[in-house]
Amino acid sequence: MARVKRGVTAHRRHKRLLNDAEGRTGTNSKLVKRAHESMLHALAYATRDRKQRKRQMRRLWVIRINAAARLNGTTYGKLVAGLKAANIDLDRKILADLAVRDASAFAQVVAVAGKASA
Repeated sequence: MARVKRGVTAHRRHKRLLNDAEGRTGTNSKLVKRAHESMLHALAYATRDRKQRKRQMRRLWVIRINAAARLNGTTYGKLVAGLKAANIDLDRKILADLAVRDASAFAQVVAVAGKASA
């Protein structure tokens, strides 16, 4: 069987890796071994941060809902309990959007939740 020389394949793979690592500082974009490590870390961070983005958005929604609820004379916990009692199925994303964009509609939701919890 003939000998297979892998120079072209390795060169192509290294070139693709260095192109992907473009924009990184120093040897992280110049040397193959360091660029490979840098790419592995970047992929790990991307995977982790896709999960964290969901958590951060939920935290932001809760903060916005709480601030708007306090402007309407209640708290976030009481509002959520009232919504459950009134069988209103609005998720936090929609509630936060209402709080920011349509304060009067949010005030009506708070009033309904307040009546249901009382």
